Amino acid sequence: MKVSNSLKALKKRHANCKVVRRKGRTYVINKTNPRFKARQG
Repeated sequence: MKVSNSLKALKKRHANCKVVRRKGRTYVINKTNPRFKARQG
């Protein structure tokens, strides 16, 4: 999982990437290709 300052670029890496907010943190999740996971905060 990448920890990143800006998730805007990471969201565009794959068609199935979604930005999700959980417990005050922002995550990029991808069910079809889990290597695109990322986190902010």
